[in-house]
Amino acid sequence: MAQFVCNLMEKALMLGNAAVTYSKPRLATFWHYAKVEWFLQPLLRSLQLAIQSLKNIINSAQTGSFKQLTVKEALLNGLVANEVWMWFYVGKIIGKHGIIGYDV
Repeated sequence: MAQFVCNLMEKALMLGNAAVTYSKPRLATFWHYAKVEWFLQPLLRSLQLAIQSLKNIINSAQTGSFKQLTVKEALLNGLVANEVWMWFYVGKIIGKHGIIGYDV
């Protein structure tokens, strides 16, 4: 019985070392991208660009200049709006944990 426990502990240590060796470079890559993408605060410049873009959209709606878009630009704008709309519905489905109704 003691030999079995000794072998089991030895195999567990070998498995743990293999898992650490396997995951070390992958975790390093993950943390590199996590620091760059997720933990970075929005820059002031990106917020200013978003505000300017919103102002341009409002101005376009007020002046009617959106009527001068080409068919390709209008189609692309419609596809982007459709994607945002669909992600809203996907979020609702995820939030309620099902397609039909809420679990009350």
